[in-house]
Amino acid sequence: MKITFCGAAGEVTGSQHLIECGKLRVLLDCGLFQGHRAESRRKNETFFHKPEQVDAVILSHAHIDHCGNLPNLHRQGFDGPVYCTAPTADVAEIMLEDSARIQVEDARYLQRKGRGGRSAEALYHEEHVRSLVKLMQPLSYREWHAIADNLRIRFRDAGHILGSAIVEMEFQELGETRRVVFTGDLGRRGMPLLHDPELVPGGDVLITESTYGDKVHPPLSDLKADLKRIINEAVKLDGRVIIPAFSLGRTQQLVYFLNELTNAGELPSVPVFVDSPLSRRVTNVHRRHLNVQDAAVQETMRTDADPYGFHGLTYIVTPQDSMELNHRKGPFVVIAASGMCESGRVLHHLKHGVGSPDNTVVIIGFQAEHTLGRRLVERRPQLKIFDQLYPLRARVEVLNGLSAHADVHDFKWWFDNLAAQTGVGQAFLVHGEQAPRQALATVLRDCTDEEPILPNLHQSFEV
Repeated sequence: MKITFCGAAGEVTGSQHLIECGKLRVLLDCGLFQGHRAESRRKNETFFHKPEQVDAVILSHAHIDHCGNLPNLHRQGFDGPVYCTAPTADVAEIMLEDSARIQVEDARYLQRKGRGGRSAEALYHEEHVRSLVKLMQPLSYREWHAIADNLRIRFRDAGHILGSAIVEMEFQELGETRRVVFTGDLGRRGMPLLHDPELVPGGDVLITESTYGDKVHPPLSDLKADLKRIINEAVKLDGRVIIPAFSLGRTQQLVYFLNELTNAGELPSVPVFVDSPLSRRVTNVHRRHLNVQDAAVQETMRTDADPYGFHGLTYIVTPQDSMELNHRKGPFVVIAASGMCESGRVLHHLKHGVGSPDNTVVIIGFQAEHTLGRRLVERRPQLKIFDQLYPLRARVEVLNGLSAHADVHDFKWWFDNLAAQTGVGQAFLVHGEQAPRQALATVLRDCTDEEPILPNLHQSFEV
């Protein structure tokens, strides 16, 4: 068996790992790289493998850095099945349609301004998404499914976002069963809306994410208190609060917390806008699946029929209404995609808002290297937005308590279960920068027969 790491190797975007067993070629995830426009374009448009030779894709979840390059893979020749959970199939369709629209809109903007060169072209369009969606084959959680003569898989709840999955794979090779476990993105325990990650037995090979492998997340109670403080301060300053947030998962959790604060009478009377048609569509998917969300949601619904709506909250749909927010007087809160500030409507809100010291930008998730979000976290004195420089005078608050990724304590809990059962032969740490990967390798070392490996991009291993 051969594993080639085609993305998210030493970085946190572009998840993509190729497993070859006999004649079978299976791709785990196919996400978009994010960061410098030209570099990301180069990585995203060219595959290390030949798409037409991939037999199947196994998709862990519907975040764009895990599913976002699937239409491009299909456009370049892949025509096999894409296996995922049913919620992931539903959400991925929405996410990919939005990704195509954003790429086309950004390309038109840059071309109109005479900027961007080749990177101003869209990787794919909506027709490619529609064609790709037909290849999706939803599979149930917790049941084994034979997807090839020598491979069966089982999805377990990863507790990361709606539909996210840990993937258990059993390959038949030379008369032996080789067991491979892929975490996708492992979730946190005790997060709102979602169940805790499921514990699974170990195996011959573990491929695990490591995004926060050297961090301990602050408790959620601190995050709610911080949101309350930031919004109250903004009202006193007559300023706006701009929150870049991924439309899938992060926005719903944030709105859920604001709903709780509103129900408890702990927020001032201030308008809150979710400025993303995608967020509205994804939130409606969450509303349709309230029955599968965690016990806290069920308890909220005893007194509140809609955990994703409250007085003063408006979901913005049209570009015209979005643009009007940039000229609105008085304090307000706007939650807009994208989470790493690389595209979408949040760029326009930042363009109009970062220059005022009365405004606050709230960063609520991991920001990959070379993204605008990372430059905000680093509080760079000037920010490049749409290839123009803007001074950063707004306050920047970084709140990591809402991260949907496991921290080092969650990883240790999950790894200890592997060790208590069958252990792991060989482990690979992906989807993390170098320091978190190295730190997590020390935690994982006691659970593995071999020293954990930190693969580089395009590195292959025989296992």
